[in-house]
Amino acid sequence: MTLEVLLFASYADAAGASRVQVVVPDGATVADVVAAVRAAAPAIPLPKRPLVAVNHRYATPELAVAVGDELALIPPVAGG
Repeated sequence: MTLEVLLFASYADAAGASRVQVVVPDGATVADVVAAVRAAAPAIPLPKRPLVAVNHRYATPELAVAVGDELALIPPVAGG
């Protein structure tokens, strides 16, 4: 299945785009999507376990994803 992953801030800057499309097998998990993003856009400096949201909720790596889900990679934020 083809999924679109939204990118923000430093991730979008590194990729040169605000989204990336990846192809993962049916029944894929968030971890599978992250692996596909790493392969499709190696310039993005993803940490070992990046923060991912699926349908506006933070997701665990084991969560299954489906066509039509909104996925977003959330970069680390610092500030005061």
